[in-house]
Amino acid sequence: MERPYGWVIVAAGALMGCVAIGAMFSLAVFLQPMSDATGWSRTGISTAMTLDFLTMGIAAFGWGALTDRFGPRVVVLAGALLLGLGIVLSSRATSLLEFQLIYGVLVGVAAGAVFAPMMVTVTGWFDKHRGLAVSLVSAGMGMAPMTISPFAQWLISSYDWRTAQLVIGIMAWVLLVPAALLVRRAPAADSAAPGVPAEGGEGMKLGQALRSPQFIVLSLTFFCCCAAHSGPIFHTVSYALACGIPAMTAVTIYGVEGLAGLGGRILFGLLGDRFGARRVIVAGLMVQALGAGSYYFTRDVGEFYAVAILFGMAYGGVMPLYAVIAREYFPMRIMGTVFGGAAMISSLGMALGPTVGGWIFDTFGGYGFLYIASFGIGLAAVAIALVFPPFPSEVRGRVQPA
Repeated sequence: MERPYGWVIVAAGALMGCVAIGAMFSLAVFLQPMSDATGWSRTGISTAMTLDFLTMGIAAFGWGALTDRFGPRVVVLAGALLLGLGIVLSSRATSLLEFQLIYGVLVGVAAGAVFAPMMVTVTGWFDKHRGLAVSLVSAGMGMAPMTISPFAQWLISSYDWRTAQLVIGIMAWVLLVPAALLVRRAPAADSAAPGVPAEGGEGMKLGQALRSPQFIVLSLTFFCCCAAHSGPIFHTVSYALACGIPAMTAVTIYGVEGLAGLGGRILFGLLGDRFGARRVIVAGLMVQALGAGSYYFTRDVGEFYAVAILFGMAYGGVMPLYAVIAREYFPMRIMGTVFGGAAMISSLGMALGPTVGGWIFDTFGGYGFLYIASFGIGLAAVAIALVFPPFPSEVRGRVQPA
């Protein structure tokens, strides 16, 4: 049955995702100002983001296990405290290596305490509207480019990059800590209640889950999906600037991409509830690949906005569906660890984009090869998603007692 407090969890998760992921991704706005002010290379600064994705993934696995054991509140509260600390300390960094280690490790670990644990927690509060609920939490992350990034750009324009990061770190504490205190573990589902589907992977042990075809296909699809979109997302502002777009306009393109992602999350969540998450994710991955490849041909403002809408809607829409699919395959009692493991693998894909994109720009003087590679990896994600095994609920539906 649906539990009313679940919508409070959704609201808290959306806010936390917006602030945590938005604060981490705001580094894209800092890329050029930091490079100009310090002389650090774009590749070097982007490496901090690569470390973020790696540490976020590794931490997500550990945070997920802690969520299964102790509940989500202590996990997201710890993440809130660490996130503010990481950004505040990063604003004081005096060398590139120091910045890479602080921003790339502390901020990544903190973000890992929000993304996977909150997505998993929400899946336990809902049955009928699970796709929509998870998508709304993810929509908070989609709000980040429209909130944190423009705010960061305004701070940089008014002050400097160090002051801007200091303010964002303090803001993270102010917003995240109260929201974390609202988070609760979902009550145990009554699998015998009328209309409530049996738990996915009922009776499955953790070791079995991590070795299962379901987990392998889920993780590989998640990896290729993230590898396809991480570079285009992170380098959107820099690519627009390289094409002669003014700085604030470039940030608004990034914001439009996020706005489209927000709409895509809600749309894909509703479609997933209606037509099934597997079908919708395959279609979304194809649109994502086409959107990433389209950036190769983009030069003027109108083209940037058009591609940003297409690409943002697709990558934003597919991301929450991985948690929905995982919940269909695996029982809630191990969901934190299982989805955390899938998120850890996906983070390896996310880690490729920032550094590879920075290297491509520094080496070739442009981003063309980044978008070609993203298109190819996006098609690989589609191919893998086509072999998702049937859901246990589907198998039970086909086998009716005589």
